[in-house]
Amino acid sequence: MTATQTSDALKIDFIADVVCPWCYIGWERLKLALAQRPEVTTEVLWRPFQLDPAIPEEGVDRAKYMAAKFPDPERRAAALEVLDREAASVGLKLNLSDIPVSPNTNAAHRVIRWAQTVGLQQAALEAIMKAYFVELRDIGDPVVLADIAEGIGMERHFVLKALAEGTDKDMVTREHVMAHQAGVSGVPFTIFGGKIAISGADVPERLCKAIDKALEAA
Repeated sequence: MTATQTSDALKIDFIADVVCPWCYIGWERLKLALAQRPEVTTEVLWRPFQLDPAIPEEGVDRAKYMAAKFPDPERRAAALEVLDREAASVGLKLNLSDIPVSPNTNAAHRVIRWAQTVGLQQAALEAIMKAYFVELRDIGDPVVLADIAEGIGMERHFVLKALAEGTDKDMVTREHVMAHQAGVSGVPFTIFGGKIAISGADVPERLCKAIDKALEAA
């Protein structure tokens, strides 16, 4: 995925949460769409959204959390089947039934925010989502996040210190609230050029059309 800071780049805001499987799928579909428009210079920015900001910082048992949120086991199983199929369509294998912890994602969003400042946004968010959905790690744990950050070339000590001090915690919360106030009630939600919006993990073909419309409206 191309990411630049040039003034003529098409700006794409991708509003999402790192524990949202549809956001992981949507991100991969966005990458596929951009690959179909190689001539378009883009600046893609991950914007934080929290599906459940009320989850405590230590997280909660995911099996119990999901059972309470979606009490019908048959519907829950059917939803997992759909997610497995859609994830496979973009080359992902998600271990949704085995995830042990539902974390508060504020800290993970902060790490992505810091990664953006050093050109490592994509590496950070993809490593975090892989850790959660594939490796079954607790991405609400500061030590886990520091390990992930170090693995992509960020400074481990900085990440641990900043997380401990609460750096940018309120900033992530504000961006989440702003998204709600702007009418975003579900994610992923992608905005092309500040004018064309797509709700949900739409297919690359429709995302390409949104890119084309945004360029025409520029």
